[in-house]
Amino acid sequence: MLGQIDLMIILPAFVAGLLVLATHIPLGAQVLKRGIVFIDLAIAQIAALGVIIAGSGDLDPQGWAVQAAAGIAAVLGALLLTWTEKRWPEVQEAQIGVLFILAATGGLLLVAHNPHGGEHLQDLLAGQILWVRYQQLLAPLFGTVLVGAVLYFYNERLSRLGFYLIFALAVTASVQLVGVYLVFTSLIVPSLAVRHYPTGQRLPLAYGVGAAGYLSGLVLSTVLDLPSGALIVWCLTLLATLVYAFGPKPARPR
Repeated sequence: MLGQIDLMIILPAFVAGLLVLATHIPLGAQVLKRGIVFIDLAIAQIAALGVIIAGSGDLDPQGWAVQAAAGIAAVLGALLLTWTEKRWPEVQEAQIGVLFILAATGGLLLVAHNPHGGEHLQDLLAGQILWVRYQQLLAPLFGTVLVGAVLYFYNERLSRLGFYLIFALAVTASVQLVGVYLVFTSLIVPSLAVRHYPTGQRLPLAYGVGAAGYLSGLVLSTVLDLPSGALIVWCLTLLATLVYAFGPKPARPR
């Protein structure tokens, strides 16, 4: 049994995970539908680059200025991807990959002379979700409510630009909480697991997979003293694999 102190650590981290899942699961379904799977990695990495740029100015890592820098960077990335999709739609996935590589290597260059640069990059990639505190959830909560309202009222009517911008906002609110790896996992893995289920069952099942993955990963990380973000990725993926394996399969073409 977990002690009270462990539960006090896990609970805010689990709430942070639920906030991320609230918007990322419906967005992930749209990403799969639109066939732009790696857009989340690119936008998340661009938001992380904005954090690194802001961090070079000795700003408070949890302050609104850093959040704004991440948001501006993500929006600029979304605008660029909107333009590239209009200009060269046949190679959009490749362009997303190039943008991801540029943002990732740009971050490496910016922290090259920072003695704590490697640690900062690791935090942005793998996240520090286990050490999230409730006061850090205010900005993500605001972003989740805003993105959730837009998705609820305009989901099927979002233009290409509207989708990219709302996607950028969602990623900005989550990348500093859970890291780039968990952003990608939260978006893609639950939606992959439930894609062949009846339409009415997909969202509830996807949320269940996501919540169980976060909870089991957090619990195991405290018991085994392993990195929380990486363990959540594995737990969530294993649960998603089971849900897919025991779910309905598409009819094979004759």
